[in-house]
Amino acid sequence: MKKLIIASNNAHKIKEIKDILKDFPIEVVSLREAGIDIDVEETGTTFMENSYIKASEIFKLRQDCMVLSDDSGLMVEALDGAPGVYSARFAGEHGNDKKNNEKLLQLLEGKPMEERKAKFVSAIVLIAGLSEVIKVQGEIEGYIAFETKGTREFGYDPLFYVPEYNMTFAEMSDEEKNKISHRARAMQKLKQQLESLKL
Repeated sequence: MKKLIIASNNAHKIKEIKDILKDFPIEVVSLREAGIDIDVEETGTTFMENSYIKASEIFKLRQDCMVLSDDSGLMVEALDGAPGVYSARFAGEHGNDKKNNEKLLQLLEGKPMEERKAKFVSAIVLIAGLSEVIKVQGEIEGYIAFETKGTREFGYDPLFYVPEYNMTFAEMSDEEKNKISHRARAMQKLKQQLESLKL
């Protein structure tokens, strides 16, 4: 069975990708499960650039496997697209979701709902071989809520409100979120391309 390494140590992200790819005849493993301990510096100015940087660095180490990288984040219209590629370290400390959410709420304080438009973006790169590189992007639009809601404390999920569902991402079940999220939409495009590789 072909092995696919997810170029990430983010447990939530790994779980989502594994769930979405569970029907494929691929063994999906994290960096840790593949025995890789490396921190790739993300120097790109777009999600896609960062995703490609991560995937290509890991592929250099393990050319016997496929490598998948996802770089994703939140873009808020009123903040000129911020936090964007700095989503994970928006408040200064990498991965401090609580502080990132607090900073976002402070910057949008006093703004009505119509001025709180935002979108989540997921840029995925899959390197299946030296000449096989797949790039896909998925997005979902929503609004930044006035306060955190829900039990899923992952990233900006407690603040990202989806009007069609009248819920934040953090109030959705895994199954609900994995049907509509930016990552799910990007992975759907990726699945179609994977099928053409006839794995």
